Amino acid sequence: MDRTLEVRTPESIAFSYELAGVGSRFLALAVDFTIQVVTVLLILWAVSAISVHSGALSILRGPDRVVHNLIIAFITAALFLIFFGYFIAFETMWNGQTPGKKLLGLRVVRDGGYPVDFMASLIRNLIRIGETALGFYAASAVVAVLSPLNKRIGDIAAGTIVIRESRMESPEQMLRDVAEPVYAATAYVSGEERSLIRRFLERRHDLVPARRAGLAHQLADRVRPRVPTDLQRLDDEDLLERL
Repeated sequence: MDRTLEVRTPESIAFSYELAGVGSRFLALAVDFTIQVVTVLLILWAVSAISVHSGALSILRGPDRVVHNLIIAFITAALFLIFFGYFIAFETMWNGQTPGKKLLGLRVVRDGGYPVDFMASLIRNLIRIGETALGFYAASAVVAVLSPLNKRIGDIAAGTIVIRESRMESPEQMLRDVAEPVYAATAYVSGEERSLIRRFLERRHDLVPARRAGLAHQLADRVRPRVPTDLQRLDDEDLLERL
């Protein structure tokens, strides 16, 4: 079931996210799991091929328990990195997305709509180990269905949500309910607009890229017709910075 979450920032800018449903999240997980399994099979095939040609398999059959244990430890660590480090690495580097989530148009963000950071991704994906053991996400599916924010166990622990990007609210709706102006008007912008621009510039680095670009474009379009020609040629955020 898809649900909607409305968020109001400290700057009194309100916007909403469409939360990803359990079905779309598990489809994304299926894509990621397929990639992981194929990766493991390719690695095993490569190791097997190298071992056969180099005679390294004799080491595993030999009496040296230390070497045998080291090889087992290496394989275990590699499997852990592929099946759990995969999510941490992609969510951190791809701003909350894995290949599966990107294909399905989903993204992990922190509560409040902030970009996911390494620690949040680490927590939600370490807990994934226990979720996998509990009937391969069966318990997590039940928790997500019962949660008003479609959160699985890892999301609850890490303070994250999974959103659907394809139906995000328009920039015009994001700009409603703006706080009272705290700046005096200038020749080009009103006090309310100055207040909103200042608050956007202060918080833009905390916004998801799509939200940041949408807000910048909407704000710039409001004031661009009033500014001199040399300022009109600037990009959205450059124009806002000059104002």
